[in-house]
Amino acid sequence: MKLFSFLTPTTVVHAHCDLPCGVYDPAQARIEAQSVKGMQEKYASNEDPVFRARAIVIIEERATLVKHHLAVLWHDYFKAEHFEKYPDLHML
Repeated sequence: MKLFSFLTPTTVVHAHCDLPCGVYDPAQARIEAQSVKGMQEKYASNEDPVFRARAIVIIEERATLVKHHLAVLWHDYFKAEHFEKYPDLHML
């Protein structure tokens, strides 16, 4: 097995598609955020421990997607000219 160990990646990386497609829509982040909010409300109104455990998993998954979609917008969409025109953009 050691013979092929050099083929095994030492680091796993994930990336958003970096093609300049120009499609940047915050709707994906908004929908996932609404899902998080809805699941939090259902979690609060339900005492079933199995349901609550599943809700936590879903909330974490959706919150991670929100962060991903916002990071794509932040890193790929917003450029220097946006910050020149709107200097407080990072405060929104």
